[in-house]
Amino acid sequence: NMASPRTVVCLLRNDLRLHDNEVFHWALRNADHIVPLYCFDPRHYLGTQHFNFPKTGPFRLRFLLDSVKDLRATLKKTGSSLIVRRGKPEEVVNDLIKQLGSVSTVVFHEEVTSEEKQVEKKLKHVCFQNKVKIQTFWGSTLYHRDDLPFRHIGGCLIVYTAFRKAVEERSGVRPVLPSADHIRPLPPGLEEGPIPTFISLLFCRLAVGCISPRYIYEQIKRYEAERTANQSTYWVIFELLWRDYFRFVALKYGNRIFHLNGLQDKHVPWKTDMELFNAWKEGRTGVPFVDANMRELFLTGFMSNRGRQNVASFLTKDLGLDWRLGAEWFEYLLVDYDVCSNYGNWLYSAGVGNDPRENRKFNMIKQALDYDSNGDYVRQWVPELKGITGGDIHAPWTLSSASLSHSGVELDNTYPTPIIMAPEWSRHINQKPSGAMSSRGKKRGPSHTPRQHRDRGIDFYFSKSKNL
Repeated sequence: NMASPRTVVCLLRNDLRLHDNEVFHWALRNADHIVPLYCFDPRHYLGTQHFNFPKTGPFRLRFLLDSVKDLRATLKKTGSSLIVRRGKPEEVVNDLIKQLGSVSTVVFHEEVTSEEKQVEKKLKHVCFQNKVKIQTFWGSTLYHRDDLPFRHIGGCLIVYTAFRKAVEERSGVRPVLPSADHIRPLPPGLEEGPIPTFISLLFCRLAVGCISPRYIYEQIKRYEAERTANQSTYWVIFELLWRDYFRFVALKYGNRIFHLNGLQDKHVPWKTDMELFNAWKEGRTGVPFVDANMRELFLTGFMSNRGRQNVASFLTKDLGLDWRLGAEWFEYLLVDYDVCSNYGNWLYSAGVGNDPRENRKFNMIKQALDYDSNGDYVRQWVPELKGITGGDIHAPWTLSSASLSHSGVELDNTYPTPIIMAPEWSRHINQKPSGAMSSRGKKRGPSHTPRQHRDRGIDFYFSKSKNL
């Protein structure tokens, strides 16, 4: 049927390449749209079965993240991209099939061990239920499974030398498949999705002590000596120092880090309005940048540092709520929860830390435009606003009713109006880049910090400037 375009989902697992990849090769011949998909499967980041070591250590993780970034860059050169999701592949694929409505086939390379086979079984079930075909390939060995000179696979379980001689004499290696210069485009309206940051996943390991900070430091120094010192290696050390600092603060001040009045016994008339708190924790404040971060936390246990500073400022400075509500909510949900860092950061945000004269307040709209200028991060976590293009998404209450209804948004019905308005927001609302082709429209979520804001993390703690 030529009328409806066929979409093929290429699920990538341990085959993060475009060259010699039969999955892409097949999809090119059988699809109008191709969705190259990689899932960060939460099961890969749990403990090992018997001794509970982390399944994916920091160096493999670093390499994996680099590989995912590289593949995305390679695919972009061919007019496509890599769709990245955090979740179980069978659930992500099910959601994509439902979202796109045009998926004809899901293609992947077969694996051989039980956990991977289990995922394949679940994928087959999902596809069967959705009346979508499955196409699988063998692609991880030098000699193809079907070319082995044995009647069945059991026949090759002889000693290695006999195996080697048999394949060398009676089999052949297939030629490499040609690489595609041009991949069929993604179906319209599909968000790429952010690649999780190395730092966030690394700090989970630190929090539960799976890895020592000195070990990380030593490895980073070795990496810098062999390769190069760069922004991200510096940031890891910078964050390690923060972690130390908060630990020493806790050592010095003891239980005062948990006290409402903080380290300097500063009295602030905090409120405990549970309606406001519930709106904050559930991501229903009506401020999209805040809501996106709170929903990501709720659904994944992660939030970028930038997001944490913003939602904490919003809770304490905009809503005036008892900061311990926020600290305990983070304690409940954060994967990388560390008692000293969590309470230390909240004391800072609430202005009851070491230097109570510092009273920073973040401007939610300015921050949103600085760190998510095109609104892609918000569109990922607040899908009810995804019809709004560009930076306009950060302040839906300022849009005309015509453009709201055109975007499928009805304020106070599909999405709330803000539970509070800060006067400083208006300074930035008129500077929003709007539409898809905005001048600032680089695709950036909070984890991709624009160069001019690279040191903002430092500013947050050390600057006297109130214009955050």
